[in-house]
Amino acid sequence: MSDESYESRIIDGKVLAQQVEEEVRSGVEDLESNRGVTPGLATILVGDDPASKMYVRLKHRACERVGISAEDYLLPAEATQEELLALIDSLNKNRDVHAILLQLPLPKHFSPQEAMEAISPAKDADGFHPYNMGKLMIGDEGLVPCTPHGVIRALEEYGVSVKGKNAVIVGHSNVVGKPMAAMLLNRNATVSVCHVFTDDLKKYTLGADIIVVAAGVKHLIKADMVKEGAVIFDVGITKEEDGVYGDVDFENVIKKASLVTPVPGGVGPMTIAMLMKHVLMCAEKNF
Repeated sequence: MSDESYESRIIDGKVLAQQVEEEVRSGVEDLESNRGVTPGLATILVGDDPASKMYVRLKHRACERVGISAEDYLLPAEATQEELLALIDSLNKNRDVHAILLQLPLPKHFSPQEAMEAISPAKDADGFHPYNMGKLMIGDEGLVPCTPHGVIRALEEYGVSVKGKNAVIVGHSNVVGKPMAAMLLNRNATVSVCHVFTDDLKKYTLGADIIVVAAGVKHLIKADMVKEGAVIFDVGITKEEDGVYGDVDFENVIKKASLVTPVPGGVGPMTIAMLMKHVLMCAEKNF
């Protein structure tokens, strides 16, 4: 098969993200012209982790592209949980802040769960608050985790039917795996969730029409583990000296998959684009 035919099998997250950002930009303009409101995002960064700093910069650049006002709130690594909670409380009360994002991970002496629960559910840009997670579980999808939301949007844009399909999620985190499973169940897929304790992962993935893998293990999913025509979303990322790798052995799996996301350039851009969509949603409700 030629490289050109392989190209048609790649889910282009950058192009999809641009489409979503254009929708958000239009929504921001409408909100400003009709209600005089500019959506505002507050990002909270604790400490000076280089990767976290980079992710915050990427989110702020996306805000600039769509017209969202973004403000970064910095706390030193030695700050206390009480100081973090006080900052979140002040942002909850700030009418110019429509959405709040707490960049994870936090330094070890913090309780991330307590901090996430302190964010107002109405300003929960990441969709991690138990209230929003609970709504997701009963099929009321509002503010949901951004990465699964991006996967669902990609499935829709590429015309992939979910109803009745066998879906396998590899990884059961609160950020990706669990909400991804719920969103696919809400669309009537038959869902299996696999993880580090799963016996014989290949047994599950071979029968999957849709695979979403978020394990953080380089090339965990190999070509002999997927069936012809599967649709595969690679959420994992492993950084090595010679490059960045996903959880999927892309070069070989693309020969069998009908659609697959690359790393980088797949799920990542969509995640940030869906965050922008969530900020707009928060602003529309909280103005």
